[in-house]
Parts: sequence; structure tokens; C-alpha cells
Amino acid sequence: MRPSLEYRLRQHRRRMVVRSWEYRQRRHAHGVWFRLRSVLANARAAYVISGADARTLLAEAHRMETVGRELDPPKLIIVAPSDRIARIASARPVAVRLSAEVLAAECLALTPFAEDRPLLKPGSQSTPAGSPSTR
Repeated sequence: MRPSLEYRLRQHRRRMVVRSWEYRQRRHAHGVWFRLRSVLANARAAYVISGADARTLLAEAHRMETVGRELDPPKLIIVAPSDRIARIASARPVAVRLSAEVLAAECLALTPFAEDRPLLKPGSQSTPAGSPSTR
């Protein structure tokens, strides 16, 4: 076999090993990345907060997203109104996306788009009042 073909074959095998590892990681995650993306997609803004402030928000009965506990290391993800998060001194805004900042944060506070109703859970459907439902 020619050296150029051997090189291409080695490169192809390396890519296949990496790809199979990525697929295996996704399979073992049991949908946690989908649920985390869904939670972030339903949030208007995200803030990194301190652990003490996160415990204060939990004591005030703000909702905690369970997907944060499924990550390693576990994260505390709390949904709270924007006016409440504005009063937190340690709140530092971050982009609402899967980024290194979001994944490195120990405690994360999210504000929903519609503050009068909670974030939608993955798989739930919401139809506006008066609109025909699909069959």
C-alpha cells in the first residue's frame, strides 16, 4: 500500500475511534444534555451566583432544576424572576448557551421568558388559549 493511502487510513481510523467515543458518551448520558439544552432554551437570561445566594433563593421557594444534579460535578440551577436576581450582588451575567462559563459555574440562576408562568418541561406541549389543538 502506498504511504499516502496508509496515512489516510490511519487518519480515518482515528476519526472513527473519536466518533465512537462521542456516541458512547451520549448514550450513557441518558438525555441529560437534551434536558439541559431545553432548560437553557426556555431561559431569557442566565447568571452565575454564589452558593450562599443560591441557598437564599432556594429558601425563598424558587424552583430548582433537577437537571443540574445529573451533571458531574453537580450544579445548582435555580429559576427566579429577573427583579429578584437583580437584587443579588454576586450575580454575573453569562450567555444563555452551553458554554465553558455555564458548565464551570457551580450555581446558576435563570430567568424565564414569561415570568408569570414556569419554564416548560422537556416533552410538554403548550397551546395558546383559543387556538385549535393539533390532531
